[in-house]
Formats: sequence, C-alpha cells, structure tokens
Amino acid sequence: MTDTRTAPKSLSSMSAPARAAVTVFGLGHMRPFPGTWGSLPPVGLGIAMILVGLGPAETPWLFKGVMLAVAVVFSLACVVLGEQSEARYHGKDPSQVVADETAGQALALALLPASAAATPLMGVFTMILAFFAFRLFDITKPPPASQLQRVPGGWGILLDDLFAGVYAAGLVALMLLISV
Repeated sequence: MTDTRTAPKSLSSMSAPARAAVTVFGLGHMRPFPGTWGSLPPVGLGIAMILVGLGPAETPWLFKGVMLAVAVVFSLACVVLGEQSEARYHGKDPSQVVADETAGQALALALLPASAAATPLMGVFTMILAFFAFRLFDITKPPPASQLQRVPGGWGILLDDLFAGVYAAGLVALMLLISV
C-alpha cells in the first residue's frame, strides 16, 4: 500500500483553477480556432475601457497598466503551468492552452500609442485592427517567433505569442502613422 500523501502528483492532473487559467476560463475548448477565442478577452476589455472613457487617449497609464497586468497574469499561467498543460493535453503547445494568445494580444494593446484611440470610434476600430494583426502574426509566426516556439515547456508556449503581440503593435502603429 502506498502513502498517497507523499506520492508525487501526476503532471497530467491539474486543479480546476489551473485549467481555467491556461484555457482562459474554457475558451481554449471552443472550436473552431481556439487561439482566436483566446485572443478576444483583451480586445473586449479594451473596447469596454474605451467606451467608458478609460481608453489609451484619456487614461493611458490605466489602460496600459490593465493590459500589462492581463499580459503578466496569463504569461505567468503559461510559464508556471506549461509542462503540466502539455502533459494534460498530450502535446507541445496544445490548442486548449490559449493563455498565451490572451497575453500576446494584451501586450499588443498595451503597446499601442495613445493616438490609437483619439476618438471612441477610432479606438474601437484600432482594437479590431490590432486583433486581426495579432492573429496574422500569431498564425504566420515570422522569425524569430517560429524558432521560439521550440523552447521547451511554458516558455515555448508563450514566447512566440509575445513576439506576435509586438509585431501587431508595430504594424498598427505604422498604419496609424501612415494614415495621419
């Protein structure tokens, strides 16, 4: 008879809060395109903040702070729970794990200039544009994002999405600059 109090916990067993964190409250189980579903929460939050007057133009420190907090929380979920997630969902960077998309999208929104939301309508348009730009870079994985996905564990799950967020913010900022 083994003592279950001292037996190592299986990597494939995850607590409900851990599963909620890496799947972003179940969005990672939605089909099709779970990564797209996982990218939506920061966009929805950003649009809501703009519509209530807390966008990057009115309160840049608050908007950026909230988006960076979202990015940090879900980045930590990836890094800390990455190996357990890969064991539970049986694969490298499993599709159910969308905390990386949430973190990358939030980073993209945090990096946008205040001018991105000069008016509420422009702000909503910019959030949607940033969403599509992020998804483009997340799917195509231009270098070094494609190489970073090969890093083991949670860092490999996360890093390519953070780079996609930086690329998306750069593209949207460039488009805003050109349109002025």
